[in-house]
Amino acid sequence: MIGWAALAALVGAPFAKEAMRHPMNDAARRAAPGKIAALSQGKTHIRWMGAESGPVAVCVHGLTTPSRVWEGLAEALGARGYRVLAYDHFGRGFSDTVRGLQDRAFFLTHLKEILAHEGVEDGFTLVGYSMGGAISTAFTAENPSRVGRLVLLAPAGMGHELGRVARLTKLPMIGDWLMLTLFPRGHRKGTEAERALPSSVPGIVDYQQNELTRRGFVPAVLSSLRGILSERQEADHKAISGKVPVLAVWGDVDRTIPLSRRDVLAEWNPNARHAVIEGAGHGLPYTHTKEVIAAFDQAG
Repeated sequence: MIGWAALAALVGAPFAKEAMRHPMNDAARRAAPGKIAALSQGKTHIRWMGAESGPVAVCVHGLTTPSRVWEGLAEALGARGYRVLAYDHFGRGFSDTVRGLQDRAFFLTHLKEILAHEGVEDGFTLVGYSMGGAISTAFTAENPSRVGRLVLLAPAGMGHELGRVARLTKLPMIGDWLMLTLFPRGHRKGTEAERALPSSVPGIVDYQQNELTRRGFVPAVLSSLRGILSERQEADHKAISGKVPVLAVWGDVDRTIPLSRRDVLAEWNPNARHAVIEGAGHGLPYTHTKEVIAAFDQAG
């Protein structure tokens, strides 16, 4: 009996710890910059940054990074006359925690509702980072007439290297237990490795690690791994080729989205332009903001 009790405690511990984390609610949102929009899937944190008027750039963040990841790049885009719209995915930042698989349809519904809520007109620049690159690619493939230009920063959709735990996430219950048990430590270790790097977003490491304190963050990451990040986007990139200008920016020492994925994208979309930033890992939007904006400028 003691052995079974100990096993039950071991199995249940990560789920109990998750239940004790702080929920995202109106009290927690008091510190949120921007505004909160009540959309069909839940309350969403939305921010406008950059210039007060001008062309719009819509920025879609990645798997674990909240919308604050865009602050440095938004400042640089604002200096070029862009109004920058960013938002938090569900389960991240100041947006609600919601149930359900975070697949292609889930993310595209969210993005479409945000664009409608904010009155964004067609012809905007769509910027996607990591998982946000996969979301932005899917949106553009389905709505090519709406996007004037697609900018992909270390984009997912062509294969990724997220470690052993991520490869086991498809297993029901076992995957949940492994994520709740092992992901927080790996996330802290990975983000801590960037603390010494220059950043255009002061405190970005703390912002990312603070996500682990909120209830629903790790399950949201798991849901995205099982959803949109399990999809291969060959058809999407081929559909975009020749219809929408595409710039893809890569870090040459990125271990999450290796530089070899550039060749995959080049095969799927021969019309895409590419820029490689030397010495940049996966955090290139905030660790190499000047180089990213230089690639943005050069691509016209």
